[in-house]
Amino acid sequence: MPPITLPFRRFPRWPFHSPTVRAVAALSLTQLIGWGATFWLPAVTGPAMAAELGMTLPMIMAGPTVMLVVMAMASWPLSTIFERYGARPIMVMGSPVGAAGLLIMGLANGPVSYLLSWIVLGLAGAGMLTTPAQIAVTEIAGEKARQALSVLILAGGLTSTIVWPLTGLLQAEWGWRTTTLAYAALMLVVCMPLHWTALARRSRQGPGEKSAAATAAEPAPIDRPRFVLLAMSFAANGFFTWGFALTIIILFEAAGLDHASALTAAAFIGIAQWAGRMVDFLGGRHWSGFVTGLAGSVLFPLSFIVLLLTSNFVGAMLFATLYGIASGITAVTRATLPLQIFPTGAYARASARLAVPLNLSFAAAPPAFAAIVTSAGPHAALWLAFAISIFAFCTLFGLLLLHRRTDGTSQRNPIPNADLV
Repeated sequence: MPPITLPFRRFPRWPFHSPTVRAVAALSLTQLIGWGATFWLPAVTGPAMAAELGMTLPMIMAGPTVMLVVMAMASWPLSTIFERYGARPIMVMGSPVGAAGLLIMGLANGPVSYLLSWIVLGLAGAGMLTTPAQIAVTEIAGEKARQALSVLILAGGLTSTIVWPLTGLLQAEWGWRTTTLAYAALMLVVCMPLHWTALARRSRQGPGEKSAAATAAEPAPIDRPRFVLLAMSFAANGFFTWGFALTIIILFEAAGLDHASALTAAAFIGIAQWAGRMVDFLGGRHWSGFVTGLAGSVLFPLSFIVLLLTSNFVGAMLFATLYGIASGITAVTRATLPLQIFPTGAYARASARLAVPLNLSFAAAPPAFAAIVTSAGPHAALWLAFAISIFAFCTLFGLLLLHRRTDGTSQRNPIPNADLV
């Protein structure tokens, strides 16, 4: 009698058997907790913090700026550590450092201890937020890194959508201090174990041995002109996108919208950003990173022209659509384009060093745009953003020309089914 074959044996393996799937799922959760418990926290708890600590709201909101500056300062020295040891040990250590920063914040009694907490959180962020997560994904995903990064960034777009309501509920029930301490506990009991178990381990080498990544990186150092052009383009785009994050409603109202319509158009930007991230997720395997990057860079100035020339709700929604899609595409391009233009083994070092100008740009943008809107008016801020977006497009296009002319085939990480423009 032949053996009986049970139907369930034909089913495919559970997707979490894949190390890449496990890593992306774990990092999606830890990034949501990490950013939601730090940078996005004062958006909900800021007024209560200001009242209890005897600080002004602008001083409370300066905390995330301090965090970004510290992240920028710490990113460069961490770049060689990422390349030598991998992302896992650094992210494991970053989690308790983040918990310590939130503990200091939850127990703060004035401006000194409050700002100290953001310095500690900046050190933690350099070790566990965005860039380290992207490095961890490339280490474990290999040639499928671009698709894996697209999924990670797609999930990251939900951070404020999920964390803001949750933080509001916790604050209403427990107060801002207990909420902050609860997030500190999550750093320890969720983020640190996931970083330990889900990320790739580097094999131990003998005293005279080197990892393949280190060996590959030595004969092909990061090309300085390409690095500078990429950093300028990304930092320029990041400057106005992060600057508009706090002033976009004011810009809509200056264009003639009432407050309710301005809120609706501003909220739609988030939906359009999600759609922009989906563009690379669905078509990234077929398109070069330059194609999507330049497409996003073109949409930015077009969106600003729309808002400058219109003064109605339809124009604001068209701006929100173009601007949101461009923002979503650019968020993915920042993570994936370095895979195409830098040596495979140097991705960690290049990404960590790119984080320096990016975080400085992100930190400077909100106060700079707030000052421009206050002193020169919303239209001046729009024209400045338009000029910067043109500069960002030109530098990215210049990078494409340089990349094609110098024939970087031997130095880049090829993307399956994707050719240069």
